[in-house]
Amino acid sequence: MKLKVIIDAQTYQVEIEDIHDRPVIAYVEGEKFEVWPEESTDAGRQDFARAPEISVPDTQQPPASAAAAPQGSSVKEILSPLPGVIVAVLVKPGDSVQHGQELCTLEAMKMKNAIRSNREGTIASVGVNVGDQVNHGHVLMTFKE
Repeated sequence: MKLKVIIDAQTYQVEIEDIHDRPVIAYVEGEKFEVWPEESTDAGRQDFARAPEISVPDTQQPPASAAAAPQGSSVKEILSPLPGVIVAVLVKPGDSVQHGQELCTLEAMKMKNAIRSNREGTIASVGVNVGDQVNHGHVLMTFKE
């Protein structure tokens, strides 16, 4: 299913694989996200979990949790989207990366997940090594300003 989603006057292309799978796999501007809808007590109805509210300056950019950060974004860290084990690290400090470039691979529940860059920039530090166990929100990499 393909959707157009408008957040703060910015339009994003969203593709959802199967709305009935758990987690729901959604691609926002080509970046993969896992969404865990909350179960409702209403018969057969499900509500999607609300993203945490984040203060956003008046730049008309959506919160990082709502969609992939646009190119040129000031997002400085790449965080682990879920707990797992790092099975590949593809960049090192000083490397220039493009938006969408794979930075590392995280294995969770026997599935390999490509962790991609949400912006263009230069890697300042890599906070993980192959074999490291990481939790949700763990800082995997940081960008130079």
